[in-house]
Amino acid sequence: MTRDAPALPVKKREILGWAMYDFANSSYTTVVVTFVYSAFFVNYIVPPELAHLKNTFWSIAVALSTTLAIILAPFVGVLCDFSGKKKKYLAWCTLASIVGTSGLFFVNPGQVGLGLLFLVISNTGWMLSESFIASFLPELASPKNMGKVSGIGWGIGYIGGLLSLLLMFRIITSSAQLHLAAYINENQLAMIFIALFYALGALPTFLLVKERAVAQPGFADADLTTLLKAGTGRILAMKSLVLEYPILFRFFIAFMVYSAGISVVVKFFGIYAQDEIGITGSDLVLIGATLQISSMVGAIGFGYLEDKLGSKGTILLSLAWWLLGIIGIYSLTPLAELFGLSQEHMFTVLAFIAGSALGATQSASRALVGLLAKPKDSALLFGLWGTFGRFAIIIGMTFGPISDLLGRHTALLFIMVYFIIGALMLMAVPIHQALRSTVSDL
Repeated sequence: MTRDAPALPVKKREILGWAMYDFANSSYTTVVVTFVYSAFFVNYIVPPELAHLKNTFWSIAVALSTTLAIILAPFVGVLCDFSGKKKKYLAWCTLASIVGTSGLFFVNPGQVGLGLLFLVISNTGWMLSESFIASFLPELASPKNMGKVSGIGWGIGYIGGLLSLLLMFRIITSSAQLHLAAYINENQLAMIFIALFYALGALPTFLLVKERAVAQPGFADADLTTLLKAGTGRILAMKSLVLEYPILFRFFIAFMVYSAGISVVVKFFGIYAQDEIGITGSDLVLIGATLQISSMVGAIGFGYLEDKLGSKGTILLSLAWWLLGIIGIYSLTPLAELFGLSQEHMFTVLAFIAGSALGATQSASRALVGLLAKPKDSALLFGLWGTFGRFAIIIGMTFGPISDLLGRHTALLFIMVYFIIGALMLMAVPIHQALRSTVSDL
């Protein structure tokens, strides 16, 4: 089997079904992690007497779930490759995220421990599912259209994020200042709706996408014990995998560094907008909607551009775009005065600029892994891609304590360092050499 001639013909409805998973799980990261629940958690679940640690608590939730994903992603990826049952493991990860998200409904102000528990469960499931849905990409796209297909998926994902934010706009209608009890109830109820959104949005993936993964010889009907032993052996032989994919692992390192900057933006955007700029309630949701639209445009637009520039060139261009957006946010006050805009409106413009890079960077990175991974190792390598992405989150979560110590505005400078170093490292990776080698092996 090769990427250009898969065993089963790929139909457009399958690509749509695959992209619908991006649509579904974007609701979680958009509402829970980035815009709505993150700000609600640090300001209303964390009690006033612990307010000086609110960013640290959020960082703990992210770091714990990330650590679990780091441990589990390569291992479950190996099980997928050996058993040929990607959809089965994807379903379990999806269920864990949905159940954890629903659990946030029961978290009341002051119950930080319970909130952390459900955040860790939901975010771990979401992170694992992100890696495993990506592992279907090499089976559904050819090297010629890999960037476009990945970009379409990520673009549709942002439509899901946008619609989930608009749903929040209808559910969270009370003002925290005027009707605090109602505001808290609405934020809790919102988590039930997001869990339902995630579940219903993911159904087309399981109904339309065919299981093309082939079990490795002798493992088609293997029991779990046999799979666990084989998976453990494969992971322990990681040195041979690195030797087989040396350039891909160099890319993973660069990806980890620049993704640390992205993780800060994703995890703290809503908190920054609310606490630093003073954007709250429906205005915060509208800012989030703006970011989703720009990210969708960037993912699809850069996706078509990627098939001409190549994944590496597209990522480097998007990182330059990131730097422009972060510099703009750091210089928000003088820029607002220069253009005669309020800080809120200027922030909206800058969010649009930064958002267009968000989808482009992530989509192009996913496509590059799809180009370099051999079919027999796709789930494992995408699991490792996710693992390096999770290491990036842990690195990025140093932003929490740093911002508590120095202030969020000053801490923005640390984000720029991640993008610059990551870009320099990526420039040194001979991607074209790896692509020629991969094609010759197929």
